[in-house]
Amino acid sequence: MPAQLLDGKTLSNKIREDLRLRVEALRSRSCVPRIEAIVAAQDPASLAYVRMKRSWAEKAGIESGSFEVNDSTHQDAVLEHVWRLNQDAAVSGVLIQHPLPSHIDEEACLEALDPSKDVDGITPTSLGRLTSGLPGFRCATPMGIMMLLDHYGIECQGKNAVVIGRSVILGKPAALMLLEKNATVTIAHSKTAELPALVKTADIVVAAVGRAEMVKGSWLKPGAVVIDAGYNKVEGRDKDVGDCEFESCAQVASWITPVPGGVGPMTVASLLENTVRAAEVGLQGA
Repeated sequence: MPAQLLDGKTLSNKIREDLRLRVEALRSRSCVPRIEAIVAAQDPASLAYVRMKRSWAEKAGIESGSFEVNDSTHQDAVLEHVWRLNQDAAVSGVLIQHPLPSHIDEEACLEALDPSKDVDGITPTSLGRLTSGLPGFRCATPMGIMMLLDHYGIECQGKNAVVIGRSVILGKPAALMLLEKNATVTIAHSKTAELPALVKTADIVVAAVGRAEMVKGSWLKPGAVVIDAGYNKVEGRDKDVGDCEFESCAQVASWITPVPGGVGPMTVASLLENTVRAAEVGLQGA
């Protein structure tokens, strides 16, 4: 029996409708959530992604803005902009969209960002709080993955989970969030020996390695839950594909995320959830 879909598109729509009601409540108290993005001006993919995030935000009643960094923008100008956003009480959250131009020290920008406005959950402080099990903003993509698992009633406790990928914004935090849910977690990557055999032991597989259709159905344990967090362009294909070979994996898995329409929409929903929460926390502290 083919796998059931973990429908991130439908769930994200529901989350955004819930957020719209929360934003209306905030606006009734003269608090307007606002998210500001810092993005590379010459990166069409990043610009398109930020435009989509801003569009979704505005449909939920969240205001938005962006600061475009080009090849002539100096590092000090970006850091100065981050400082101004930190000080601006009207700004609920800040998104530093990866990648920034190569001459910009992205890590320095993240370190300069006030963690209380890090709605993407990727500053060293936010990641450290996740590692320590302390409250704070969680990374948007793995947070979206966990929301999907929770919504569809997929139990993590006691399950073997294999996360393929070790990036600081996806693989590592996804592993930590699964660990918080009492899964037994292994972090693998493209250089892991006998990777197919390791994946075969997993009840939950998170593919976040950035290689098109790397994970095959033959790698999976029957009934495994497959979370495909990949998004890859393949020459000659009319649409992007994930890190899993969907057709073969769907014949073995019990649940699987489609690409597109799975993890991607949940990433944006998580970012907006964090933004609204930041505004609510700010209002409580005012």
